[in-house]
Amino acid sequence: MNDNTENNKPGRKIPKVPTMPGKGKPKGPIGWIIIALIIITIFSMRSKLAPVEPISYSVFEKYLEMGYINNVDIGVGSYTLTGKYSETGLAGRSRQENGALPGFKTECVPEVIERLTEQLKAKGVAYKFVSDGAMWLIFINIAPFLFVVALFYFFFLRNLKGGPGGMLMNFGRSKAKLFGSEDKKVTFDDVAGIDEAKEEVSEIIEFLKNPKRFVKIGGRIPRGLLLEGPPGCGKTLLARAIAGQADVPFFSISGSDFVEMFVGVGASRVRDLFKQAKENSPCIIFLDEVDAIGKKRGPGVTSGGHDEREQTLNAILVEMDGFGSSDQVIVIAATNRADVLDKALTRPGRFDRQVFVPLPDLKGRSEILKVHSKKVKLSPTVNLDIIARGTPMFSGAELESLINEAAIAATMADKDFVEQSDLEEARDKVRWGRAKKSRTIDHKEKELTSYHEAGHTLIQAMLKDADPLHKVSIIPRGPMGGATFALPEKDRYTYSQSFCKAYLQVCFGGRIAEEIFCGDISSGASGDIKQATQMARIMVLSWGMSPKLGLVDFVGDNPYKEIGFGGGNEYSDETARLIDQEIKALLDEAYDNAKTLINTHKDKVEAIAKALIKYETLDAEEVRMIFDGKDINRPTVNDLLKAEQEKLAAAAKTLQEARQKSAEGENGTKPSDDKNTQFDQPLPVSPQETGQSPNDEQKISE
Repeated sequence: MNDNTENNKPGRKIPKVPTMPGKGKPKGPIGWIIIALIIITIFSMRSKLAPVEPISYSVFEKYLEMGYINNVDIGVGSYTLTGKYSETGLAGRSRQENGALPGFKTECVPEVIERLTEQLKAKGVAYKFVSDGAMWLIFINIAPFLFVVALFYFFFLRNLKGGPGGMLMNFGRSKAKLFGSEDKKVTFDDVAGIDEAKEEVSEIIEFLKNPKRFVKIGGRIPRGLLLEGPPGCGKTLLARAIAGQADVPFFSISGSDFVEMFVGVGASRVRDLFKQAKENSPCIIFLDEVDAIGKKRGPGVTSGGHDEREQTLNAILVEMDGFGSSDQVIVIAATNRADVLDKALTRPGRFDRQVFVPLPDLKGRSEILKVHSKKVKLSPTVNLDIIARGTPMFSGAELESLINEAAIAATMADKDFVEQSDLEEARDKVRWGRAKKSRTIDHKEKELTSYHEAGHTLIQAMLKDADPLHKVSIIPRGPMGGATFALPEKDRYTYSQSFCKAYLQVCFGGRIAEEIFCGDISSGASGDIKQATQMARIMVLSWGMSPKLGLVDFVGDNPYKEIGFGGGNEYSDETARLIDQEIKALLDEAYDNAKTLINTHKDKVEAIAKALIKYETLDAEEVRMIFDGKDINRPTVNDLLKAEQEKLAAAAKTLQEARQKSAEGENGTKPSDDKNTQFDQPLPVSPQETGQSPNDEQKISE
């Protein structure tokens, strides 16, 4: 399932949603007035920005007596004295203070103005009164008014061009994203693993392509299509593929995009969305996660008559009822919680066609892997069918992530293509987490984990009703210290009683092996115990696999549990006690059978555990070899580390000899030792030479 491939088939030109009018036009008159006021203010303050020298009034009087002042400007509003020095003043100040600015500035009080003018007249200095501070005071007084005008302009007048109501009404405009012919088109060729769902929506495509064919006979096409399924199964991709196959516009919006902080915005956006869709018909409206606004209405703590979500839902119901036979608009919604949707939303005439998009089966997973693997280079030895078998309950999104993780791992390992081992590692990483190869494990803990996984492996491999063994590893991965992997031969849609009992025995194999071979038990079996308990509980409560309780469903379907009322059991205390006894009996029986099997084949468990300590990972074929008493012929972890260290040491020695020969050829003499070269650093040595414990070595998986 790949939504990145582009269909080159030419299609008709699809009209776009009209953009907001007024964008890019010249500013209005109020905008120009604000700009003019800013320019006037800058020019009025230009004189204040000129380079001047601030001096005290006493120094000013001294310079005036000495004839240093050329002219004076007396500020009316601020009583600021500014002016320039005379040539005599500039020369005198340069000799005294190593240069001076051409102008000066000082402050005075109103009482000295009259006496100052007489002094200026007596000295023959030109002076004048200026209103430099008045303009600034006027600007300060009108600044609040200008701020209010600017605020009104930007929030109201400017957005009147976008339609009635301006920007505030734009909250009610739809946020739907339009996918047109210029976007990358998704078709059914990009959708795999859901063949039944594709067949069910084929008539929707035919209606969008040729509506007259249905009108001729008098049939009515479903107005709404509800896609239901687990997350990551391709509901959104299927909706886009329907639009791509029909070559029509595709409006995509999430259910949460309808609700805002303002009351009534959701309903307004619904009306705007359907209006745009009718203008661009034929087209598809896709509502993703429709359960965000389509939940059941009714009395509750958080809902009421004016609840915003309910108003949005009501608007959707009304708009879908307003479709005529000539409106070529199909509404597609997706959810993974169809059980919580309002019944009015799923009745005939609205979302009257429900299509279940399930998790892919074995064939579907293989097809999905082939679709996604087209983007990467695969080794000729890669078998995608094995990966499909080993990925039960994987969604399409997880399979896409698997291929991507394998490509990344191959790239980081400097490989030319993706190999089978990369896909195996990527599968384990996507489902269970990254392998923790660098974790230092105590030898006793490593031995305990080996026997634990050996117990699982023995029972998994010897019980015919269990899934076939795939591999076993003691490399920590995610929360697990080790794991035993099964490889189902087919998808399992029903669970037989024999399979369930075999599953319980596999779960207890690890704890039993710890108890028998290590003389102790650990918390590592907590996950196994939890899985076994869940399986036994559902066998008794839902599947009727208890002879004493019979064919009775004890889980029930209490509708009040969802809202927190009436959550008690629907059976008596005596029945609850009997249920606990039956669950315990199933678990005890599985434990006893598993313990008998392990005691019978102690030698095989011992051999598997020792092989795990040595190799850390074993596949199914190697386990069969151990059962047959054969030796495994492949390097151990210590051998791989030692070979790598010897390879590095040989390469370093070769380069050092080549360097020495090159130096001798240049000057004819043997060079002295160069302490700055990397070859004089201590070469890597094996863990045995350093005294390092084998448990501190880096573990290398298969």
